[in-house]
Amino acid sequence: MVTREKAFELLKKYNKEDFHILHGETVEGVMRYYAKEKGYDVDFWGIVGLLHDVDFEMWPDEHCKKATELLAEIDAPEEMVRAIVSHGYGACCDIKPEHEMEKFLFASDELTGLIGAAALMRPSKSCKDMELKSIKKKFKDKKFAAGCDRDVIKQGADMLGWEVDELMQKTLDAMKTLPNS
Repeated sequence: MVTREKAFELLKKYNKEDFHILHGETVEGVMRYYAKEKGYDVDFWGIVGLLHDVDFEMWPDEHCKKATELLAEIDAPEEMVRAIVSHGYGACCDIKPEHEMEKFLFASDELTGLIGAAALMRPSKSCKDMELKSIKKKFKDKKFAAGCDRDVIKQGADMLGWEVDELMQKTLDAMKTLPNS
């Protein structure tokens, strides 16, 4: 079993920028929230979230491809590797998210970035006092957090059978439970 400690060591080995580590921790927290809500293994889902971008900082052109090699260092099980790789479906890989965990990771990754960027614009620098309408406004503004792909967020909501507003609200609710949000 991959422990959180081993996973965090691997993340830090290949990610030096605080931003990337914080993003991993944010997605970890969101995935833990969704796993608890849906009755799945909270620790496993959390580690998947933590490591989803393990290869991005050092190998952005090989994102979701290099991850398989790096995850082998900690003997990550196939289910974990597949989930991590599939979050790049359509952008950097052709492995479609099928398991519910994979769909939640795909749906929440870009959205956590958008919500995080919106939080930084607030006087509180937090999403804890943010409302859905603020996220919807930022979502419509294509120039805001332009690196957050709105089509991926929409596709993720579709995969879950949700409206985009529902995905936004639930992901915001999840992020509000995190200490650094």
